Amino acid sequence: MSTAAPATPTWQRVTQHRLFWPVVALVALFVANTIANPGFLSLRLQDGHLFGALINLLRGGSPLLLIALGMTLVIATRGIDLSVGAVVAISGAVALSFIASSSDPSSVTTVLVAIGIALALSLVLGVWNGFLVSVVGIQPIIATLVLMTAGRGVAMLITGGQITTVNSAPFKTLGSGFWLGLPVAVFVAGGVFALVAFLTRRTALGMLIESVGINPEASRLAGVKSRSIIWTVYAVCGLFAGLGGLIISSNVMAADANNAGLFIELDAILAVVIGGTSLSGGKFSLAGTLVGVLIIQTLTVTVTMLGISPSVTPLFKAIVVIAVCLAQSPKIRDAVAARRRRAARTSQAAEVAA
Repeated sequence: MSTAAPATPTWQRVTQHRLFWPVVALVALFVANTIANPGFLSLRLQDGHLFGALINLLRGGSPLLLIALGMTLVIATRGIDLSVGAVVAISGAVALSFIASSSDPSSVTTVLVAIGIALALSLVLGVWNGFLVSVVGIQPIIATLVLMTAGRGVAMLITGGQITTVNSAPFKTLGSGFWLGLPVAVFVAGGVFALVAFLTRRTALGMLIESVGINPEASRLAGVKSRSIIWTVYAVCGLFAGLGGLIISSNVMAADANNAGLFIELDAILAVVIGGTSLSGGKFSLAGTLVGVLIIQTLTVTVTMLGISPSVTPLFKAIVVIAVCLAQSPKIRDAVAARRRRAARTSQAAEVAA
């Protein structure tokens, strides 16, 4: 008579979850910041708005979350998009140049038109990347490297090689405004996150994206339009990068073609990897991406709060990424599980001998 396998302990199921170690890393960062600054978790209400380090963290991480969401979908299809930083610069340059050249920069209509043009151009750039990858068949890293290299030059042409600044209250609201006590940028990023989560987890879209990432040829033979899926995720990634660029430029009210979104593509990729999404495609985790973004942003805030030079920030990011990735490594997990099984067998043998 066969006996049922013993149930896996709850603690073991928790520790084996893909988000366990990223969440542990995030909690450890929060604890370290609270020890260094006891007021880190405190919030204060001023003029009907919430202020504090956590609010700054959420607002500062909103553009990265938008870009990382698009990157998650692209990576799920076995792709990569290195051009999102350039799209950030182009989006901000287009919007601020249009507002600066208008007769009424403070007009809501002017700002809405500027945002619309910037997002439309960002979408077109994403479609271009998708065309190169899905239709022409160029490797994603090469296809997006083209725009990454040329994009900032395009932004420089748009701004005339100068840092474009504007004074527009409606546009400033996007990056620095508040609504219902919270930053508008948080609502924008949260709304996009909820929409993407609904479309990928409550419809068949998420399954189709994962199937393309696992085996594009098999998906095509099964009737999945893999070319359309890949084209779509690159277009969406470009659109989200453009929206993130608008928030970044709105926060400083300036378009700096050289520095806007610089290396943000690397932060987005790190956030996705920390969140447990494999670079080989297939299964992806939006919740993991959110945790990864919070880890990256908390590291940035921590370095600033401790008075450490920002140039050292990449070192801290590398340490955390290596630690989390090692903890998530299948080989290390298997080794730990094997060690636990050996310990359990030894314990059972000792009990029988006694």
